[in-house]
Amino acid sequence: VIAQRLSQSKQTIPHFYVTVAIDMTDVLALRKRLKDEGANYSVNVYIVKAVAATLKEFPLVNAETDGKVIRRKSKVNVGVAVSIDNGLVVPVVRNADRKALDELHAEIAELADKARKGKLSPDEMKGGTFTISNMGMMNVEAFGAIINPGEAAILAVGSTVATPVVKNGEIVIRDIMKVTLSADHRVVDGSMAAEFTNAIRAKLEDMEFWSREV
Repeated sequence: VIAQRLSQSKQTIPHFYVTVAIDMTDVLALRKRLKDEGANYSVNVYIVKAVAATLKEFPLVNAETDGKVIRRKSKVNVGVAVSIDNGLVVPVVRNADRKALDELHAEIAELADKARKGKLSPDEMKGGTFTISNMGMMNVEAFGAIINPGEAAILAVGSTVATPVVKNGEIVIRDIMKVTLSADHRVVDGSMAAEFTNAIRAKLEDMEFWSREV
C-alpha cells in the first residue's frame, strides 16, 4: 500500500522543493530549561506546534486538489511520519493547531509508541491535511519527502548541526536545522512555498511566540 501511494504521488503530483535553514539555538535552550523543570518535550513537538500555527495562516498549503478543483480543509490535522521495521506509517494529530505543547507531546509520543508496536488503528492514520517527516535523529543534513496523496505539501526535517554563521557582523556557532518543503505546484506556487517555510522559521526562532506557548 505504501509503495502504491508513493508511486501514485510521484506520477501524478508535480513536486517542487523549497529549503530554508532555521536557527534552533534559542528553542533548544528553551527545551533544555523546560526539561530541567520536568517537561521533556522532543524537538518534533516544537516543530509540529510551529507548523500547525503556520498552516492556519496559509490555508492553501493545508488544501488538496484532484487536478480540477482545489479543496481547502477546515481542520489542521498534522501527520507525523514514524519509521517502523517494515516501512513507514503516518499517525495523525488532529486539530494540532488547537493543542498546547504538553498535549502535543503526549499525543505524539502515544501515537509513535503504537506505531512501533503495530497497534495503530486505521482511524489514527486517516484525515491528515499535512505531513512532517523528521530524519533529524539520523544525521541527515537535508532531504526531499514525497507528498502524501490527498495533501498539498510535506515538510522534511533534517538534523540540527552546530554551524558557523554570521550574526551581527560576527562569526558565531549556532545550531542550524534545514527543512525542505515538497509542494504540489498545482496548489502552492513558489512564492507561497517560500513564505510558508520562512513563516515556520520565524516562529521557531521567535522567543516571544514560545513565551505564549509555555
